[in-house]
Amino acid sequence: MAIVRPFKALRPRKELADKIASPPYDVISTEEAKEIAKNNPLSFVRVIRPEVDFDHEVDPHSEEVYRRGRKNLEEFIQKGYLFQDDKPKFYVYRQTMGNHTQVGLVACLSCEEYEKGVIKRHELTREEKEIDRAKHIDLLGAQTGPVFIAYRSLEAIDSLILEGTGGEPEYDYESDGVRHTFYVIEDEQHIKKIIDAFREIPALYIADGHHRSAAAARVMHWRKERNKNHTGEEEYNYFLTVIFPHNHLRILDYNRVVKDLNGLSKEEFLKKIQEHFDIEEKGTTGNPYRPETPHTFGMYLDGKWYKLTAKPTIVDEEDPIKSLDVSILQEHLLDPVLGIKNPRKDKRIDFVGGIRGLHWLEKLVDEGKFRVAFSMYPTTMEQLLKVADAGLIMPPKSTWFEPKLKSGLAVHLLD
Repeated sequence: MAIVRPFKALRPRKELADKIASPPYDVISTEEAKEIAKNNPLSFVRVIRPEVDFDHEVDPHSEEVYRRGRKNLEEFIQKGYLFQDDKPKFYVYRQTMGNHTQVGLVACLSCEEYEKGVIKRHELTREEKEIDRAKHIDLLGAQTGPVFIAYRSLEAIDSLILEGTGGEPEYDYESDGVRHTFYVIEDEQHIKKIIDAFREIPALYIADGHHRSAAAARVMHWRKERNKNHTGEEEYNYFLTVIFPHNHLRILDYNRVVKDLNGLSKEEFLKKIQEHFDIEEKGTTGNPYRPETPHTFGMYLDGKWYKLTAKPTIVDEEDPIKSLDVSILQEHLLDPVLGIKNPRKDKRIDFVGGIRGLHWLEKLVDEGKFRVAFSMYPTTMEQLLKVADAGLIMPPKSTWFEPKLKSGLAVHLLD
């Protein structure tokens, strides 16, 4: 059983949506956020990255900065840039990027169900990052960035969500190559049907936003302790999400670049790789090789692209983790050949989201910043669900979702 809850969203006036909506807090740097705010003082980065308002050097994770975020949010409300709906509603968020479209339900989910495992995870979180996000949410009195959630597609639920796109959109604009279209579901019967339909869902899955989910649960406990009249119905018991059918979501490749060959010559390196991979030359600079099937990898070294194919002896299709390409590369090349034992902490490796394209890998290597690059076949949603269902944790940097959800189109107020 999954509890989905309508809520009274705080959201932009219709004509301001494209100016207010911003990238998520964790995909832009302070410098990028400052540039956005400089060109557009209405941008929601002033709420989610409020360090942009300080002229002097400041800790972006300090209480002073987060209180400025709250002040900016209150200012946006007082000036009428944002308003709160008068009754709980659901919303539908459609994104179109090229020929890919995904349609999700904007709703709140239960922190208690997250802790019970009804909402399943596939990533580890870092405690310090959880606490930092929780402080931001608590001081702000709001959840500003939705968690990316998936459910196994069911026609009955898919159609109810799509039904919400039948009328006039509330917002419809394009930004950075993505069309964002937002609808409001006000009909009480429609809302009830959605709530009832999700009760038949045995599990939901965090696609992206593990730290935001964990932070919401922390805030629930903090506020519960402070509230002598806690009932379980307060808004802090729920967290902001957009819920998509799993077959709507697109995972891009999450590629790897390594700074050196671990003391090996090129010839020694290639020879060691051949123990577990078949190697085939595929092209030169300007013609990058993108893997077309699982268990194949591209490798860029000294101006040449190679195709690496994992030998059957190292592939265990029955194991949800060992069958992942990110695991195969780590266990049979990055660790034994390049000496990268812990990719979470090793400074010799970096990760490049597929949205940048394979030419970016060439650039990093050609400029001498890295010695070798690996292009990956993307992890699939089915693999993600399989790992989560088994209660396992994916290796770091296994998934890169695109398009990203904007912040500021719907805010969940806790106060």
